Amino acid sequence: MIATNTKSQSVQTVPYVDLNKYAGKWYEIASYPQVFQKGCHCTTAEYTVSEKGYVIVENRCNRDSINGKTSYIKGKAFVTKNSGNAKLKVQFFWPFKGNYWIIDLAEDYSYAVVSNPNKKYLWILSRTPQLNNSVYEQIIARLKAKGFDLTKLTITQQLIEQ
Repeated sequence: MIATNTKSQSVQTVPYVDLNKYAGKWYEIASYPQVFQKGCHCTTAEYTVSEKGYVIVENRCNRDSINGKTSYIKGKAFVTKNSGNAKLKVQFFWPFKGNYWIIDLAEDYSYAVVSNPNKKYLWILSRTPQLNNSVYEQIIARLKAKGFDLTKLTITQQLIEQ
């Protein structure tokens, strides 16, 4: 039996994303901590398909606590040709663009998992502030099988409205 190094597995995207179904508000459930998100709580992303064919990206979070001051940034995402809309290049500051690859997606678009080719970034997103625990565990199992380092994954605090 030959052992395979799952760390070196290449990142695969989902075959196709309907951008109109993907559009809307997403809540960050968990992520690899990033410098640009330091101190963020209640992180959300909102995507709008523009008439010009790119996606408008609006990210928000509350700084330093769940009731902290709202931080906001707006950018654009451009679909990579022949990717089934699953690979995008996101730009918040010209001329820099980052890879945004949709690697897992619920059939009903209730959750999505986003990464990039070198697995440096990872976000688990949901349409609701909380994700069903069994669904979350299934996502985690698939990420583990794909060679992601789950020790780096941090749960995002979300404000749950009663």
